[in-house]
Amino acid sequence: MNEAASTPMPLAGVRVLDLATFLAGPFCSTILAEFGAEVIKVEQPGTGDPLRKFGTMTESGDSLVWLQESRNKRCVTLDLKSPRGKAMLEGMVQKADVVVENFRTGTLEKWGLGWDHLHALNPKLIMLRVTGYGQTGPRAREPGFARIAHAFSGLTHLAGEPDGPPLMPGSTTLADYLSGTYGALGTMMALRSAEQTGVGQYIDVALYEPIFRFLDEMAPAYAFNGFVRERMGADTVNVVPHSHYPTADGKWIAIACTSDKMFARLANAMEAPELAADDRYGKIEKRVAARPEVNRIVSAWTSSLPQETLLALLSGGEVPSGPIYDIADIFNEPQYKARNDLVEMGDERIDSITMPGVFPLLSRTPGEIKHLGRALGADNTDVYGDLLGLDADALEALRGDGVI
Repeated sequence: MNEAASTPMPLAGVRVLDLATFLAGPFCSTILAEFGAEVIKVEQPGTGDPLRKFGTMTESGDSLVWLQESRNKRCVTLDLKSPRGKAMLEGMVQKADVVVENFRTGTLEKWGLGWDHLHALNPKLIMLRVTGYGQTGPRAREPGFARIAHAFSGLTHLAGEPDGPPLMPGSTTLADYLSGTYGALGTMMALRSAEQTGVGQYIDVALYEPIFRFLDEMAPAYAFNGFVRERMGADTVNVVPHSHYPTADGKWIAIACTSDKMFARLANAMEAPELAADDRYGKIEKRVAARPEVNRIVSAWTSSLPQETLLALLSGGEVPSGPIYDIADIFNEPQYKARNDLVEMGDERIDSITMPGVFPLLSRTPGEIKHLGRALGADNTDVYGDLLGLDADALEALRGDGVI
């Protein structure tokens, strides 16, 4: 038996109650589940998490994104607003380590399930709360979605061409995924603290804050000298050439020269070493001042050669560069295959789907995908039997009354 197979997973023994819906909170618990936590997904009876019906639907009756982002989770149904549902959740909280929620600020308190109450039931409990604007501040009770978070964080202002409107960065729910990642990080830190002190805490994540934190020197630059970064298209502030360039075969490549040494290597790869010696381009501040001209020179060169040839020349010259891929390119890329970045899995409801693997890659205790997102209420019998001691008759009565 290999070492990884015989070593407990990092989060083995951690029980998570995932009350969250859609993406930010649930993605946090997906990460935890991939590394060994027991995640119990709690959904509204009858309807479930709206994520089940979002995006591309499958023959399973659930969407691709549900099957992907609810992998490894046990699925139960429970009406949290009913007295019996509330009591059942309270019972599970006493046997859990973590609760994840992303209802609008104040919602769980209105249901009598807020932090103070749950913490009193289980002093070691960790509670992750993901909302649009956090638990405090003048906007705390406003709804939030990824698009709004991108706009509020300053990211949307940066996306687009200098003379064009602000754009949605990549048509992705980046804020949801980053908030979920920060939530997982915060949860693991809080678990570590609880191990040391015996006392839990809640984690407050606002959708916009992880995006804001990722915007490099924007905040200190504005505070230091009043600089407001504007849209730059594919370019990068403070460095040139650092952009996207067309190729002779209708494709694109990315080139990143962040120093004068790198620019000299690029000039050599272009068979134009004189560019690095030219007073107009040799120093980074000169290239920044001559950004349009430098980009035109590089574009003229890249436009004369096919993508594969360019990448070979740049790699041989130790110039940081890469192809600009669409998803079809990614499925054919040997690097993705070598690292198992794409995995295929099926179950009794669907033959197979292909989806991203588990990241990061741990050498001794790697994460794993055990199963896809399950059907609504698929684990009611096992979970409620194991945690609350409810038998078949009790569960049938709860179903009949709409509690589960």
